[in-house]
Amino acid sequence: MVDIDLSQAPFSLLDEAGKSRVTNGVDMAYFDTGEVILDAGQSGEYMYIIHKGEVAELDTTLSDARARIGHYTAGDVFGAISILNGKSRYRFKTEQETLCYLLPKAIFEQLCDAYPTFGDFFRESLANKTRLLVERRASDGVSMAGFMLARVAECMRAPCLANEATTVAEAVAMLNDQHADSLLVQAVGQVGIVTKTDLLNALILQGHERGSLVLGIAHFTLVTARPDDYLFQALVSMTRHDVARVVVMEDGQAIGVVELTDVLSYFSSRSYVVSLEVEQADDLVALARASARLPELVRALMSQGVKLNFAMDLLAALNGRIISKAFQFLIPSQQQSQGCFVVMGSEGRGEQILKTDQDNALILQDGVDWPTCGDDMQRLTETLFMLGYPPCPGNIMVSNPEWVNSESGWRRTISRWASRRDGDSLMNLAIMLDAHAVAGNGQLLDGIRQHLFDSCSHDEIFLSYFAKIALRFATPLTLFGTLKRPAHGIDIKKGGIFPIVHGVRTLALECRTAPTSTLARLDALAAQGRLEKEFAADLGEALSLFAELRLKQQLARLDGTGKADSDPNLVVVQSLSSLERDLLREALHIVKDFQQRLSHRFHLEY
Repeated sequence: MVDIDLSQAPFSLLDEAGKSRVTNGVDMAYFDTGEVILDAGQSGEYMYIIHKGEVAELDTTLSDARARIGHYTAGDVFGAISILNGKSRYRFKTEQETLCYLLPKAIFEQLCDAYPTFGDFFRESLANKTRLLVERRASDGVSMAGFMLARVAECMRAPCLANEATTVAEAVAMLNDQHADSLLVQAVGQVGIVTKTDLLNALILQGHERGSLVLGIAHFTLVTARPDDYLFQALVSMTRHDVARVVVMEDGQAIGVVELTDVLSYFSSRSYVVSLEVEQADDLVALARASARLPELVRALMSQGVKLNFAMDLLAALNGRIISKAFQFLIPSQQQSQGCFVVMGSEGRGEQILKTDQDNALILQDGVDWPTCGDDMQRLTETLFMLGYPPCPGNIMVSNPEWVNSESGWRRTISRWASRRDGDSLMNLAIMLDAHAVAGNGQLLDGIRQHLFDSCSHDEIFLSYFAKIALRFATPLTLFGTLKRPAHGIDIKKGGIFPIVHGVRTLALECRTAPTSTLARLDALAAQGRLEKEFAADLGEALSLFAELRLKQQLARLDGTGKADSDPNLVVVQSLSSLERDLLREALHIVKDFQQRLSHRFHLEY
């Protein structure tokens, strides 16, 4: 009886007919301990699927101590590359008695021709492998994943256009004729937007005449998108900027508008409901109720196959809005524009899925008189705790006076940290480098970040100290390049997430890259030529894989299916599927390569 799990990749890329060709076409073979199944230089005649046993992958060009580069167990697949390339590059040798299913070369090639994504899976990088899986889930009819792949161009409507000579009365008539809620005003070298609400306020509250120019009430700070952007990003932008529409731009020209109602025609899941609850909350009780629904949203996104970076973007935008509204509820209006409330750590990078510890700070304008600031910040910290954001164990919060300072005070502090270069100072700079403004006057943070760049980005000695932190933890791979398998699990944060996050942060500091998210920093570094585009993409996918494995354990603990006292950073390799083990092993090798690159660039080997 054929007992192959075809629910995992690469077989999940086949339809039922394709899977039947696998089960009907395989033979089974027994191999004794120490037997060579496929030798280096040998032509590939089968794809092997391990039923029981263990197989080592050996590079015969290396010494015996270094030759073992891979390890395969039940459910793993090998030999496909040998068929595609014509011969095997490596030797595959059993380490114990092994049973394998053998899929003949002819059937494998037929499947590759009939199902291109199946063949592509064996040729692609880590980034493309994970992309193939997401696209496959979308094609299988997962509505949320399908939405993830929809583009702005599929949803935008033609813009209602006015020129600088258009009057208010003419603008109202245009909106009525075209059944639109907004119009774009084209002036020399710029585009503005006017909504129905703007026109109503202009006529009723501001006393504009019907014959006055609409140009005088247009807003020229637009939230924009490109036609090939993901539609999901448009929703994130609307949430982050608290607007109901984005303007679609191409080659400097406005070519369309995407309204929130347009997005909802594509997207009717819980994420919009939660967004709406956050926006409609008019007191802390209502805000807490909306905030408490975020884990429910995370489960919905994950269960429907949403790619993790999309989920992180939406959750970061929602968390930002929740914190911003709490700030607005608590802080006197006259003080709100005199300070900038920033979040740091994973929240600052937009990489927090489930709420973690608070990491925040306050930047005050020089010369501000705010006698109740200490009490206000204490109340804000307590309120954020009530909203589900636990206190920071390291006390990096605005309730701690050390994390509340004026512009000039922060500059002095950053200069002091940069000159000291001790462990605490370096980590404080790392935290501040990830700072993201969520409330108040965001321009205050821009000045502080500029000073941080000026103080550190050209100092080679400082950068070497800073980069060395990324090498603090070794990747959890054995000497032979296989996954370590301690019973308690491998620490995915220390061995995978942290080296990528801090290594990319270091390069971003050196290149004075403004974005704070690791994925956005990788895009910027690739655009600058600092990292190869394919390697940057693989680093991003590795980070997403680690975060997803960690998130699964966090959700299991919340659902009661995992141990309440378990560390979500510990991943037990033995509990993973064969695909997850394969991707995890590949991702950790990418991390190891990245650490070696950092070591070479910043001369850490000395």
